[in-house]
Amino acid sequence: MKRLPFFLIAIFMTNLLLAQPENYKIAIGNFHANYNADKYDEIFNCFSPEMKKALPLEKTKQFLTGLKSQSGSIESLEFINYQQETYAMYKATFEKDVLAVNISLDNKSQIDGLYLKPFEIQKESENKTVNALSKYPKEIAEIIFSNSKDFPNNTQLSIAIIQNGNTNYYGIIKVNDTIKPDENQKRVFEIGSITKVFTSTVLASLVVHKKIKLTDEINSYYPFAFKDNIKINLEQLANHTSGLPRLPENLDLSNEINPYKSYGKTELEAYLKDLLKLENEPSETYSYSNLGTGLLGYTLGLSQKTSFQNLLQKIVFDKYKMTNSCTSSQNLGNRLVKGLDKKGEIVSNWDFDVLFGAGGILSTTEDLAKFAKAQFNPKNKELELTRKTTFEIKGNTKIGLGWHKLESENAKDLLWHNGGTGGYSSSIVMKVEEKTAVIILSNVSDINDEIDALSYELINKTNKK
Repeated sequence: MKRLPFFLIAIFMTNLLLAQPENYKIAIGNFHANYNADKYDEIFNCFSPEMKKALPLEKTKQFLTGLKSQSGSIESLEFINYQQETYAMYKATFEKDVLAVNISLDNKSQIDGLYLKPFEIQKESENKTVNALSKYPKEIAEIIFSNSKDFPNNTQLSIAIIQNGNTNYYGIIKVNDTIKPDENQKRVFEIGSITKVFTSTVLASLVVHKKIKLTDEINSYYPFAFKDNIKINLEQLANHTSGLPRLPENLDLSNEINPYKSYGKTELEAYLKDLLKLENEPSETYSYSNLGTGLLGYTLGLSQKTSFQNLLQKIVFDKYKMTNSCTSSQNLGNRLVKGLDKKGEIVSNWDFDVLFGAGGILSTTEDLAKFAKAQFNPKNKELELTRKTTFEIKGNTKIGLGWHKLESENAKDLLWHNGGTGGYSSSIVMKVEEKTAVIILSNVSDINDEIDALSYELINKTNKK
């Protein structure tokens, strides 16, 4: 039977495990009661205005009716954890299924995010993975092992921890159900959406050198009018407030193993001229968009009469001596770590054309550590500009140009971005004021939650020392 597609609205980021907040307890209780009673209007009335706009009443009813038909009523709910102060996860036992229900509330305790997916049961007693990381500090080894023991064989993690100006590398590889040390800081991985931070770095450099302005509209770089004369500026593309959808509707997603490869200049121009449609008013709503950041990179290339990849090489890779970072997986030989799916099967690398700025970079933890340490230089104005808050997403969660931020009262902000492609998951977190950072590259897809959780656990451990 074809499964009902699940959905995610306005929820993002990672895992900080906390107790269940009282407002979430009330909200999930009301959802449980109203869902079982078929009171879908009542559930809709608990949505935030943004959620109501994203999921109108009829679509809400359609989804919940389909969910009830497929999975039945909810028999029980078990709180699992509270993640990054943005959403709570519950194990929901339905009559016919067991699902993970993630729910996010705004500052008025209205539902602004709802995400359902199959609940993955961890069978700790059956795990026979051996910890062979004795060469690493015991506490670090235990954290890495506990977070990676369930990954498939041939998994590699390349980890960099920066503290007090020093960088330590902790590479691992899982072979024959044994997790062993591996010196892989020079090995190349796809970094996925961490690329977006570099796209914004190119933008910031051009702004600092007065070649463009953040408020410049991109329309002037195209020899045609955008559909409905829609205007979009550079900053809106960098901080996901352009109103553009996550992906262009003329992107052919049937090629699951390499979805961006065939999306080129012709397709992008056709989209801008004939299909362009905004989902939100520009500068009013945060809505994560691969299309937006890809369009940003391509437009930056047009603005300087070159390719975005050339700008990236000159402005970032060369400047920060990122000698093993590149824009193509071709000709890397044994330097490239092969990507895997979650079952451990080798998958194809992804190739990008005009949307490269959304996720096309390949790099190493050694190179990314150089980039992270450059953030600690107070004289670097272009990197400072990428970190400057440009939009408040929710509460203390904000965005600069590419970087997501958790702002704290003591001004020790946490900066974060992760990435994922068909065979890789990655994460970078930093506290610039404390000159600490954790970078993790992996060669397994769809494990972003686990990689994010490991990143936060390691940086929190680092900050206690």
